[in-house]
Amino acid sequence: MIAQIIFLLLFGVSTYFFTKRIREIRRNINLGQDIDRSDNASKRWKTMIMVAIGQSKMVKRPVSGILHILVYVGFVLINIEVLEIIIDGIFGTHRAFAQLGFDGLYDFLIGCFEILAFLVLAACVIFLIRRNVVNIKRFHSKEMTKWPKSDANIILVTEVLLMFALLSMNATDGILQERAGALMASGEPVSEVLAHYIEAGSFPVSSMLRPLYDGMSIEGLMMTERFMWWFHIIGILGFLVYVPYSKHFHIFLAFPNTYFSQLLPKGTVPNMEAVTKEVKLMLDPEADPYAAPDPDAAPVKFGAKDVQDLTWKQLFDAYTCTECGRCTSVCPASETGKLLSPRKIMMDTRDRLDEVGKGLENGVPKDDGKSLLKDYISEEELWACTTCNACVEACPVNIDPLSIIIDLRRHLIMEESKSPESITAMFNNIENNGAPWAFPAADRGKWIEDVNS
Repeated sequence: MIAQIIFLLLFGVSTYFFTKRIREIRRNINLGQDIDRSDNASKRWKTMIMVAIGQSKMVKRPVSGILHILVYVGFVLINIEVLEIIIDGIFGTHRAFAQLGFDGLYDFLIGCFEILAFLVLAACVIFLIRRNVVNIKRFHSKEMTKWPKSDANIILVTEVLLMFALLSMNATDGILQERAGALMASGEPVSEVLAHYIEAGSFPVSSMLRPLYDGMSIEGLMMTERFMWWFHIIGILGFLVYVPYSKHFHIFLAFPNTYFSQLLPKGTVPNMEAVTKEVKLMLDPEADPYAAPDPDAAPVKFGAKDVQDLTWKQLFDAYTCTECGRCTSVCPASETGKLLSPRKIMMDTRDRLDEVGKGLENGVPKDDGKSLLKDYISEEELWACTTCNACVEACPVNIDPLSIIIDLRRHLIMEESKSPESITAMFNNIENNGAPWAFPAADRGKWIEDVNS
């Protein structure tokens, strides 16, 4: 009973902190501007199934893609055994699912979980080597400071330890099952605690760990099995609390994020509603250009200066970012040594959003004298972007760094009248000549005279 109470307390505390963080993230995302992503539900479901569940974009890089699928499938399926552990912790049972009467199915599932646990462990070890030994450029970009590097390693090491604990728990459990069965068969008395270990499960992988534990006494085995059980479940509960603060929160957010993906063809830049409205007024001969504006309407903002000027979907993207660096590794600006890194754009947006969320007063962002533009993301970064959409295409969970870059640029141009000299010259030419070139429309055909002469 004491063990059950301790388990319930740990489970309740971890659930509370997980839920608290989820509420904070939801509140922060809701600071963004509204945008409708409820259209074309069938295409959205298909996108989510292909990209988030099917991992279609991950396998474009086969090595990391296949390893990620192993971890992903293992995470999903092994949680069935975690559910059994939670039930055992609450009710004080042991292998509760084995007592449902489906012995063959239970043995098959436990065997599959063990194989998956080993594959997850192996994949995480390879990922650790790739991150810390193999010199892969995207893992060492300037934005990958101490915390982003540590975050990835913490999760990978935790996964390795949790899988080892699960396999060790099963190994000692299997030995205890055999010894309890042997004592019962010989007619010797079996303690109530040892009788707890009913014959259940198939252990194709953990049986290879038996040499580590075969020489232990029954008491030592029971202590080891219980220690591994507690280590495994406490690790999972700690993981539950930690993940919402980590880049690994994409485990949960990747599915809704891909569902709410931009469905327009890549390269399409959505128009600003306020600008579209003004153009329509200019083209409407019956419109009154001098009509008084609505006194209750909020002042129109062009582009985005801070996170609350972005849409909720752009903020959702920021929390979904896996920091894998695929976007930066294909960015032509980044590859040619310019300051821009699409991954940093997303990381900066998330960091600024967390900062704004912590400083809310009655649900309203207070003016702390800082903004996403300039304090986190520089103008040089923004103007280095070629708007080629390579980062959007490369992202395994359909994050769109380009949309944030464009909105920040829009603010610079339309609110602050700031742009590089080359772009300013182009704007002037369009205004004066109706085209980006520095000569009037009447002279556009003159080049053909030289061809004909």
